[in-house]
Amino acid sequence: MCTGKCSKCIGITLFPLAACAIVSNILLYFPNGQVLQLSEITDLVWFFHGILGAGILVILPAFMMLGAGGAGCCANRCGMLLSVVLAVLGFAGGAYCAVISSLGLIGGPLCNTGDGEYLYPFRNDTLEDSYLFNQTTWSICKEPANIILWNIVLFSILLVIGVIEAILCFVQVINGLTGFICGTCMRKRKTNISGM
Repeated sequence: MCTGKCSKCIGITLFPLAACAIVSNILLYFPNGQVLQLSEITDLVWFFHGILGAGILVILPAFMMLGAGGAGCCANRCGMLLSVVLAVLGFAGGAYCAVISSLGLIGGPLCNTGDGEYLYPFRNDTLEDSYLFNQTTWSICKEPANIILWNIVLFSILLVIGVIEAILCFVQVINGLTGFICGTCMRKRKTNISGM
């Protein structure tokens, strides 16, 4: 397969992943569909890991990958080298999203425990005592309703998207370096034999 075609396939795959990451991050601002005060939103949401990390920082290399893979064979080594540089940026964005999402899953949500005060009831739990493995502890959070499930689902989606994007961007780094060093495509030369 041409490195240009591979680059185009990776670029096309990154667009829906980035869109899903942006939407998932935005949904974290509205737990259970409710509009909350800024001080009542989980702090890790403000790191914009889905919007910036797995979103914008991945869309930029995706556009370059489409350009590098245009018409299947771009025959442009500089384009492939630039796609490598941007793929490293996309890898960093995907890895950033995965790390922040992991921290969000481990730390748990900010919630009202019934006394009107918003706090992080699961932040000091050990991994063995984690709320992720003990659903009976979820009743600690009274408001917003279903905040724990909301955070688990959305942070998990962002974690998976970040890992997939990081892997795809790493593959593009290898692909782009191959295209830069060896050329983007091996074309079969057509010979015109006259008189036959």
